[in-house]
Amino acid sequence: MKSKVYERDDDTMTMERPRSGNQPGRGKSQSEQAEMIKRAETAGRPGPAHKALNALVGDWKAEVKCWAEPGGAPEVSQGTSTVSWTFDGRFLEEDFHGEMMGRPFTGRTLLGYDNTKETFTTVWVSDTQTSMFVSEGKGDSANKVITLEGTTSCAATNRKDVPMKTVLRVLSLDKHVLEMYDGSQGNAKVMEITYTWK
Repeated sequence: MKSKVYERDDDTMTMERPRSGNQPGRGKSQSEQAEMIKRAETAGRPGPAHKALNALVGDWKAEVKCWAEPGGAPEVSQGTSTVSWTFDGRFLEEDFHGEMMGRPFTGRTLLGYDNTKETFTTVWVSDTQTSMFVSEGKGDSANKVITLEGTTSCAATNRKDVPMKTVLRVLSLDKHVLEMYDGSQGNAKVMEITYTWK
């Protein structure tokens, strides 16, 4: 795609790129544009799936079990978690403080429900890595069980695009459990976090 170059009076050059004629909303009638806006507004409002996540809001104690190899003894550590709504009830934000390999770390999760795709989506980041773990999936049992799948990197083993499955189970208003399974090891459980109300 070519760009036009224009010379200005101050001896500098500016570039103008051709604009695509296929921009959203262009060439649509007013009624079609109004319908598009209505659909976008409806999809952008929190709904029943978001309300189901209310059980996760609050301050939590966390017991973390990590398995280095399938069937082995887990490494157990303690942590804390604070979960609150952000962006007017569209996403849950978790601020997690715990230990990894004997060192303190902080992690953050955003969890939401995409009304357009009809899937739950989450992203996890921490101060011990430069990669993001993004996953998405469906809810069952009135969204008390949410199963998410994605891929992640493991800097310790230099593995990339490792398939992972995460299962979030809301057991009560005072307790929920997050389980993580490694798809490259036959869905072996590699982590389990039990959250209990502080």
